[in-house]
Amino acid sequence: MAESRRYEFLIVGSGAGGATLARELSCRGHDVLLLEQGQPQPKVGTYETCLKFYDANKLTQIPKHSKEGVIIWRAFGAGGSTLVSCGNGMPCLVNELAEYGITIGAELAEVEADLKVAPIDERLLSEGSRQLAWAAHELGYKMERIPKFIDADRCLRCGNCVLGCQSGARWTSVSYLEEAQQHGAEVRCGVTVTAVLIEHGQARGIQAITPQGPERILADVVILAAGGLSTPVILQQSGIAKAGEGLFVDIMVNAYGVTDGINQIHEPQMALVDMEFHKEEGFLLSPFVTHPRRVRFLEIGPKGFALPTQRLLGIMTKITDEASGRVTPDGTVFKAVTARDATRIRKGVTIAREILVKAGVDPTSILETKPAGAHPGGTAAIGRIVGADLQTEVDQLFVCDASVLPVAPGAPPIMTIAALAKRLAKTLTAE
Repeated sequence: MAESRRYEFLIVGSGAGGATLARELSCRGHDVLLLEQGQPQPKVGTYETCLKFYDANKLTQIPKHSKEGVIIWRAFGAGGSTLVSCGNGMPCLVNELAEYGITIGAELAEVEADLKVAPIDERLLSEGSRQLAWAAHELGYKMERIPKFIDADRCLRCGNCVLGCQSGARWTSVSYLEEAQQHGAEVRCGVTVTAVLIEHGQARGIQAITPQGPERILADVVILAAGGLSTPVILQQSGIAKAGEGLFVDIMVNAYGVTDGINQIHEPQMALVDMEFHKEEGFLLSPFVTHPRRVRFLEIGPKGFALPTQRLLGIMTKITDEASGRVTPDGTVFKAVTARDATRIRKGVTIAREILVKAGVDPTSILETKPAGAHPGGTAAIGRIVGADLQTEVDQLFVCDASVLPVAPGAPPIMTIAALAKRLAKTLTAE
């Protein structure tokens, strides 16, 4: 087996956590190697191109799902799942993290400045979302513009954020990767890490499958940021058997309905948000339509494929689901919709239907998607697998991705993960 030279810091994964760490550490003059399982994606923004990086069966195009049938959307590639985010700049779990002694206010401010987060520009709102905002207001709800890291002047208003941004209007962690490389970091793609090398209770590097074959890569510090489904597999394969439990996925269900002629095509997805039920009831509401018919087929079936995109309105209900799932050492995912999850979904969808009908949707046309998740985490949670410093029971082995989040945020976690990475970089460099 080939063996590399020793690095100071070795990071696994190039999403919000890994890329931020690579940038912060390399900018401070440290020796950094980042490994990414996927490949750079120069072409994004269409259904055909997204098939190259979404975790789905290449023949059937069926996305990854739990044994119980919950769809789990995730992407492999340089930038990780930031490639297909909706660009939402919403800090989450700030108070929950503070209970563990983790304060990230300063780091969140840095991330917000880096990403130029601001409420979505009014120019980007579609007629459909404006109608939904009006309907929500008429019914006494609070549908407001959501903070985004999207450059309004570059946005094509294609409505396909989750397929990747063609114009580069939305921030992805690829920009952090590029900055890291400019400061000397090495980035290697197409590398699958299988286990951490541990000697006498201390991380010494990783074992991986590379395009050239098996390889041992040595490092003083190893940081896993491969995501809520991949990180626990590596941890379990490395002897940390407790990893993998406590999986949440921020379950979402979309309600779609047909109108006489308005739609949400020409806007970034999730342009608005209603957070008034999030704290007490455990769900948020946001306008959302998946435009490619083939994706709606995966979400609903033939009826979803037949829905007329030009006359479609939709609202997502996203819940803080119970951390009841688990990931096994071979990557199998177990995640069911619990009774509490189902109650929260039903409450949210009931209000979503009410708003849709008020906005002009034919009530007999409304369809609901299968339960799905896009923010898997909790599988190496703070207080269980890692401490407040994000270090595991193995010395010099850290985790910095959604795996460490102690509970489901039920909201986009990119800002919080990037802030945790900035905090960890300061800790590792003793700032």
